[in-house]
Amino acid sequence: MNSTNEQFLLIVNKLKITEQHFFTKLLLNWHQSHNHRWLPWKGETDAYKIWLSEIILQQTRAQQGIAYYEKFLANYPTIFDLAAATDEAVFKLWEGLGYYNRCRNLLHTARVVVNHFQGVFPNTYEGLLALKGIGPYTAAAIASFAYNLPHAVLDGNVYRVLARFFAIEIASDSTAGKQYFEQLVQELLPPKQAALFNQAIMDFGATVCKPQIPTCGTCPLQMHCEGFAKQLQWKLPIKEKTIQRKQRVFHYWVLTHKQQVWVRQRTLPDVWQNLYEFLLLETKGVQLATDEQDFIAQQLQVRPTEFLKPIQVKQQLTHQQITGLFYEVHLPKKPVLTGGKWIQRSELLSLAFPKLIHQYFEQASLP
Repeated sequence: MNSTNEQFLLIVNKLKITEQHFFTKLLLNWHQSHNHRWLPWKGETDAYKIWLSEIILQQTRAQQGIAYYEKFLANYPTIFDLAAATDEAVFKLWEGLGYYNRCRNLLHTARVVVNHFQGVFPNTYEGLLALKGIGPYTAAAIASFAYNLPHAVLDGNVYRVLARFFAIEIASDSTAGKQYFEQLVQELLPPKQAALFNQAIMDFGATVCKPQIPTCGTCPLQMHCEGFAKQLQWKLPIKEKTIQRKQRVFHYWVLTHKQQVWVRQRTLPDVWQNLYEFLLLETKGVQLATDEQDFIAQQLQVRPTEFLKPIQVKQQLTHQQITGLFYEVHLPKKPVLTGGKWIQRSELLSLAFPKLIHQYFEQASLP
């Protein structure tokens, strides 16, 4: 038996010795008497609303997600409303949340649930997991909150609480570590109180056992926390992988002719798919090489000196940093361009653009 399995069995045996899992009892007691964290989806049992909140929160902080959750419910109060909406309208509402693949999956799954399940989400973990955009965490959340099924959630808050309380020094992002934490949290879960436990441990991680500054001094679990006793709370949970960020440079040509602007929709499977942008040339550096200037000048039939002073903005994504340079080019006539369209300047804000382009809008004369 390897050391990971041995450590897991030691913890499980320790749990079984204690009366009905002391950790769980302490946590639920805190939740019922001291947890005052408000979120609009807390206590919700409607699978549609739970699913909507969970998809929004997959890569978004709760406080930022609240406004989007409320906007979506105001525009699409039922899954039938969302399934019937146009892609463009939903992407516009999603604008600013980032990770737009979530929005594509949202639309796809809404239409599958309406067309194949009569608008009712599956009431099994396996059935939920089969839907696009729903992974183990989201399936467990919907299963427990909507149907009170005995499935434990495992997100960043849960990893952190468990790693610190039990002083687990196994990398949480390793294959062995993920399996280890999955087994442990499921062992701790009270089967008939799954929704209560899942909400409690997520809120505890968000408000008490916080990432940077945990409130150990007033923590009700402190006396039994092995991480605190060993002064390991600052280094736990352990991760073995570091994010390698790619540097990309996007040169955008904002082409205007009278009161019209040329835009196109991104269709390739890359960042910001389905969102709109301007004519783009991606290069290795912020300074255009001579051949790159010549290429653009030839395409637009304008001299390079007319667009040598761009507006520069940056956006940090999870795995890449994008520098955007925007060249405003006022054209006496429309060049022959394919793959896009000319629209009125006044129409720009009706389209969904990435945050990088909205940063440009804030500095430029457009729209």
